[in-house]
Amino acid sequence: MTAPALGVAVAQFAPAADEAANLDAITALVGRAVDRGARVVVFPEYSSYFIDPFDGSLAQHAQEVDGPFVRALTDLASEHGVHIVAGLLERASAGDRVRNTVVAVGPGGLLARYRKLHLYDAFGQRESDWVEPGEIEDPQTFEVDGIRFALMTCYDLRFPEVARLLADTGAHALLVAAEWVRGPLKEHHWRTLLHARAIENTVFVAGADHPPPLGVGTSLVIDPQGVQIAGVGTATDVAVGFVDAAAVDRVRRVNPALKLRRFTVVPRT
Repeated sequence: MTAPALGVAVAQFAPAADEAANLDAITALVGRAVDRGARVVVFPEYSSYFIDPFDGSLAQHAQEVDGPFVRALTDLASEHGVHIVAGLLERASAGDRVRNTVVAVGPGGLLARYRKLHLYDAFGQRESDWVEPGEIEDPQTFEVDGIRFALMTCYDLRFPEVARLLADTGAHALLVAAEWVRGPLKEHHWRTLLHARAIENTVFVAGADHPPPLGVGTSLVIDPQGVQIAGVGTATDVAVGFVDAAAVDRVRRVNPALKLRRFTVVPRT
């Protein structure tokens, strides 16, 4: 029997330099997402704490992956029977920097932990001044009802080999936590890259961003043919798209691009 489609929500909000307020916003949006049929809820990058411009408070508010933020997400996941993906400021090996981490939790606790590989040293920004890059390791995935999800973060979206490695895990959907900074053509880049990663890997892609004025908003769920099936504009809100493993299989029968390719991806040393 074919498994039913699974509701995936992109939850768009503006994390602040107030951990309690961020958890209040996450709590409200999880409830809204569940009411709309979501079983997986994706929040933006830096959901636990965010300040613009970056300053020393980042390190002061960094946590371990078994710290209070992840415990609060686990409690929410247990209360609502959902899985939650969100950005976390994680403590780094050097005390003056942090790790930009995305966690996935279910009712039973932590399922996956991904540390951002490609830091945003572009468009006049220097994320690496404050953030320690993640080490190259096995892709981080988790499964819900037979559907495999894989994690990436914001600027990673500009590197197609990251998504290709995730697709090679058998993932049906890529979940992107982002703070996609506004600027000339940036919304166009965000939308185009989300669609491209879906089309070239024949997977669903869900990207959750901060709303304006700092982010571009436009959190989206894209299907394996590159069609937007759900989205948020510039508001604080959630949108739910339904992910179906059978849809991935159907698209790949018609467009077997992953089987036909003649190159693999290997780490750069």
